[in-house]
Amino acid sequence: MSSTRRDGLIIMTEPRTVLTGLAFGESPRWHDGRLIVSDWGAGEVLAVDDDGSSEVVARAEAFPLCVDYLPDGRMLLVAGPTLLRQEPDGSLVPHADLGAFGSTPFNDIVVDDRGNAYVNNIGFDFPAGEVAPGWVVLVRPDGQARVVADGLMFPNGMAVTAGGRTLVVAESYASCLTAYDIDEDGGLSGRRVWADLGEDNPDGICLDAEGAAWYADVPHAHCVRVAEGGEVLQTVDLGRGGFACMLGGLERRTLYAVTNEWGPQGPVGERNSTVVAVDVDVPGAGHP
Repeated sequence: MSSTRRDGLIIMTEPRTVLTGLAFGESPRWHDGRLIVSDWGAGEVLAVDDDGSSEVVARAEAFPLCVDYLPDGRMLLVAGPTLLRQEPDGSLVPHADLGAFGSTPFNDIVVDDRGNAYVNNIGFDFPAGEVAPGWVVLVRPDGQARVVADGLMFPNGMAVTAGGRTLVVAESYASCLTAYDIDEDGGLSGRRVWADLGEDNPDGICLDAEGAAWYADVPHAHCVRVAEGGEVLQTVDLGRGGFACMLGGLERRTLYAVTNEWGPQGPVGERNSTVVAVDVDVPGAGHP
């Protein structure tokens, strides 16, 4: 990796390639010493080692197919209107029925230290449907669920701050990161703009130990580190659409980004999605 300065910002370039040949990579997570990546196009969840080797750790026919982990290590998978849970024997069982909260696509998920899962719905049939606001559903550890936020313009990546007090949601069509206070019962309150991102379109996000957020951006083909309030701190030029990012590695000082060639009609080419990585100074924090 190399870096240059432009207008006072650190511009990080030449990310190294970690994994190639994904049909539609998304939802990177760092779990149990390995990078977890969901391949939406293949209906698979992969665990990736440092040498780039990978193995399938779960399968579900769903698009989107986002994942995160309960505090006891069991995986949760967003599979259409059903939130699935992977048991220790590898079997997938229903964790919660989301069907009552909308028929449009459920998208990203983040789980906090208490086992509360936040799952968002984009609110319309992307890409052909008429744009409408989306919402966030809280799923408690016992499977009970309720809507805790609405009025979000294409809710995408989500993250919970270290200490579990704040949920940050990327609004792709509002060009901002939106924050909520997390109440004792898991509910959300105190909605506010955490960072105005100008013309950027944030997709998947993660947080670091200095309280900054990294977000991936498809149309602008980069990952950006931004402080609360909107100050841009660092940029990683990806050269192709950035769908999600995750801080992982031994000390969580590696920024992984899932990329794809993206055109007016969607993905360009088959199995053209990749995972790339750059080393960073500030480690990851919070969830995912």
